[in-house]
Amino acid sequence: MDMGGYPVKIFSMEKTLADCVKFRNKIGMDVVIEALKMYWYEKKTNIDKLYEYAKINRVEKVLQPIMETIVS
Repeated sequence: MDMGGYPVKIFSMEKTLADCVKFRNKIGMDVVIEALKMYWYEKKTNIDKLYEYAKINRVEKVLQPIMETIVS
């Protein structure tokens, strides 16, 4: 799958989203925010798993305010 002109392998939705946050400067923050919004509104979320991958990618502090905005 291509995202923003870059090839992306999809392992799980949460891992892919954490990777998007990690590479936000390459793919664009607007793409990241839109993907997280779509994930949240799909109602099939596993936030614990998303934060687990964000922690692995060391982007947990970047993800936190974005998700707080989307959830509120």
